[in-house]
Amino acid sequence: MATNHRTERYAERYDVRAERRHVVPAVLRAPFEGRTWREFWYLMLSLPISISLFVFAVVGLSMSAGLLITFIGVPVLAATLAGCRAFGSLERSRARFLLGLEVEEPEPLRPKARGLASWLGAVLKSGTSWRHVLYAVLHFPWAITAFVSVLTAWTLGWGLFLYPLWQWVFPRYADVPGIQLYGDGKGNEFYLDTPFEIAATSGGGLALVLVTAWMIRGFAYVDRVMVAGLLGPSRLAARVVELESDRGVVVDTAAADLRRIERDLHDGAQARLVALAMDLGLAKEKLLEDPDAAAAMVDEAHGEVKLALQELRDLARGIHPAVLTDRGLDAALSSVATRCSVPVKVEVDLPYRPAAAIEGIAYFTVSELLQNISKHAQARQASVEVWRSGNRLMIQVTDDGKGGADVTAGSGLAGLAERLDAVDGILALDSPVGGPTTVTAELPWRG
Repeated sequence: MATNHRTERYAERYDVRAERRHVVPAVLRAPFEGRTWREFWYLMLSLPISISLFVFAVVGLSMSAGLLITFIGVPVLAATLAGCRAFGSLERSRARFLLGLEVEEPEPLRPKARGLASWLGAVLKSGTSWRHVLYAVLHFPWAITAFVSVLTAWTLGWGLFLYPLWQWVFPRYADVPGIQLYGDGKGNEFYLDTPFEIAATSGGGLALVLVTAWMIRGFAYVDRVMVAGLLGPSRLAARVVELESDRGVVVDTAAADLRRIERDLHDGAQARLVALAMDLGLAKEKLLEDPDAAAAMVDEAHGEVKLALQELRDLARGIHPAVLTDRGLDAALSSVATRCSVPVKVEVDLPYRPAAAIEGIAYFTVSELLQNISKHAQARQASVEVWRSGNRLMIQVTDDGKGGADVTAGSGLAGLAERLDAVDGILALDSPVGGPTTVTAELPWRG
């Protein structure tokens, strides 16, 4: 129950939709919002653009298929694929401007060598090129459906809704003998001029406008899916790029940790052990001449040994604490909390231990956050909560300090966020000026 409560509280706190409160319901706002009109014009422009793209793709494919018996068909096919990629760039820009959809550029062509033949091979082997052709073929019938449906419903709805404003343009000839403009010739007029008829017409138009606004959003959503899925980078390529970036972060982090360990050993324990060896050498020389002085030097060397051992323990704890391996996160984080300059309440609610690598990252994340609290927060108390939500390990560190922390300010939080991102983790910061500060870290349960 405690875990579910924490998960619900976290979701409520960081759900953006819960923070946006409007007096007017969304169903009534939709027809008048800029988003709806931008999506409307996107759908209207889709028809002429999709016609051009469809004709270009079909003609190019047909010509290349007919000419494949000769060598000319190959460059024609490659030119068609390259042209569809150019159209795709236009479509991504249009989706970015009108739909607010940010689609990354797909992976570029990488010919293995210079020359036309290498370029032709790169174009024909590129899955991105063929996905652009597929978009050209599939988007055409969809654009026709969206254009006809939306334009008809949208214009009819607004026309009926605004009927009271323009119904006066219709002339009436009912009182003129021999003239019956609106009717069936039997004296039954179709002219809507009574207050009830005008109100009913306007009300029906308003209902149609409200429905069409959400229909526009539905059509635009499908367009978003098509643009993102067919005109953006492939999931495999994006994942490869992400893994390469994460690998670079991991390598840099490991190198930095090695340099830190080497520096700590050189400046700390190693220097102390060198001084200890010199002191013991001097004590050995004085052992016969001045036993009392030699005993004092040995006693001083004994104290240096204790300090060196403590430094080595601290260094080992910084690499991977033994208490974490032996007893898990609860005991390890409690040990870290005792070294913080402010009282820290630790609460760990885990059904069982996560993967060892994730456990280590969670430990060092909390350790660094508590160090930041000790150095910068000016807090009186802090708390650490760790729980599992689904297949994610959740960590929340809170303090009542001065606040104002910023991940983008180039602080240690930025490096911490990069480390978490390297293992598909997330770091969320809520730190208004004046406090309190809440840092929430999310890690995969299994690495």
